[in-house]
Formats: sequence, C-alpha cells, structure tokens
Amino acid sequence: MIYDCVIVGGGIAGLQAAIQLGRYRHHVAVIDAGDGRSSICKNYHNIIGFPHGISGAELLASGKSLAEQLGTAFVKAKVVRAERSGDVWKLTTSDKQCFQGKRLLLATGVKDRIPGFPMLIPCMGISVFVCPDCDGYEVSGKPTLVLGSGNAGARMALTLTHWTTELIYVNHEQTRIDDTLRVQLEEKGIPCIVKSIREVMLEEEQFKGIVLDDGSMIYRSHCFVAFGGNEVRSSLARQLGVELMENNHIHVDPRTKQTNVKHVWAAGDVTGHSEMATIAMGDGSQAAIWIHKSLITT
Repeated sequence: MIYDCVIVGGGIAGLQAAIQLGRYRHHVAVIDAGDGRSSICKNYHNIIGFPHGISGAELLASGKSLAEQLGTAFVKAKVVRAERSGDVWKLTTSDKQCFQGKRLLLATGVKDRIPGFPMLIPCMGISVFVCPDCDGYEVSGKPTLVLGSGNAGARMALTLTHWTTELIYVNHEQTRIDDTLRVQLEEKGIPCIVKSIREVMLEEEQFKGIVLDDGSMIYRSHCFVAFGGNEVRSSLARQLGVELMENNHIHVDPRTKQTNVKHVWAAGDVTGHSEMATIAMGDGSQAAIWIHKSLITT
C-alpha cells in the first residue's frame, strides 16, 4: 500500500499532523518507536484546557485514539532507512518492514541526555524538569538544584534566576565552565559545586535531593537537568539530503514546515524551534495543511 503520507514519530507533533491529515481524509501511517521525550513527562502544566496539567502518556493516548478514529494506521517500529523510490518515499524499519508514502513528515524529536540517572524519569514534569520555558514557573521562589555539566548547566542556572534566586549548580561531570559564565554565576550568587553525584534521593515521584561522592547531602524538592549533548534525531533527514542546522536540527520553511527536499516536511522538536509541546502541536498542524495542499494540487 502507498500512503498519502507517512509520519515518522508519534509524539505530539506527529499525532497532531496525523489528526489534521485524517480530517482531510488522507491515508496516513504513523511509525513510532515509542521512546519519545513526551512519553516520559508526567505533567505538562502549560497547555490550555488542562488547568491541573496532563501527563505526556495521557496526551499521547488521546491523540492516538482520535487519529485512529480518523483512519490513521499506527506501527510500533524504528525506521532505520529512508530513500526515494520513484515518486514515493520508502521507509525501512529495524525489523525489515517497508512502508511507502507519497509525502513524508519527519517528527522524530530529540532525546534528552540524562547520564546515569534513570531514577529521575518518574519525576519528570512533577519535581524534575528539563525545559525552563515550559517549567521555570514551577520553581518560582523555591530552592532549586541544577544538575548538569559545564556550560549547559551554568546557562540553565542563570536562566532560572528569572524565577528564583535560591539556586545551586552541581557540575556533575566536572566539565570546564567558560570564564564569562563563571563570573555571571558569582555575580548572581549561585554556588557551583564541582563534584560527582553518587545518589539521587527520591520518594516515589518526588525529588528530595542528592548525595555527592564525598558523602555530603543537598536537600531540595525541585531540580532542573542540563547536561547538554541531547540527541537530535535527524539521521533520516541526513540520509535524504535534507538541510540541517549547525546543531543538527532540521531546517524548515517557517510557514510551510517543508524542508529543502520536495515532499519532505519536518515538525516538532527535531526542527529549530523552542521545543515546547504547544509549539509542536502547531508545527504538526501547519505541516499537515501544506502536505494536504501539495496532495490536492498534483
């Protein structure tokens, strides 16, 4: 079967695009490996209609259900190869399945680097955060830890001073911090502890603090993680000759979300945007509108 559009990535951007394309009555397939960053967020606090927040799992389940009602096919798999085959795009998964589409939307997202601390995952969006634009408000006036590495953690700590001045930065990987950033940390009164973390203290979904390698403890109820080096999942785009930015995000037309390769679109965190769920939704809808336009004019 040749689909009107194959979407790689079933996160927020991919699902929103599938819903919109389904409402245009196009035949759509979503191929998703099930390990996107939205799947581990326990609470989005900044989405209209959910004053008490909603988990990523709930949001994804709701989006998938609606897309399925509109005829979208879902495949749980990882796409490892993308290529043009005549007038269609051919996608091959790690388990050797093949899918073809007249149009291709890459919504493959970003994977956060959280080295050695899988125990933080249950707290994501509740007491542990990664995006200050999304969740800086959650630590307003509260004592907060920044767990990070080098410049990435320093920049996070400085950004968070908009909401709180009670900050401690733990440079877990003991990576060098630029002199300019170090001076700014000192000016803001942010202690920088250059020691490794031995243990993270938790109580179910609540972050409680850390134990450093020397046995000392720091108690805090909230933390931000900023290790840098997040994986931008743009390898399929690279295979297709899609233009990438210096940071490996996919470059798209800001209006249409189309890449430099005809009939290939990209949406969500894999593109160069602010990496917010609400923006990913808009990206998905916008890409779908222009995918639809291209399908009905050929």
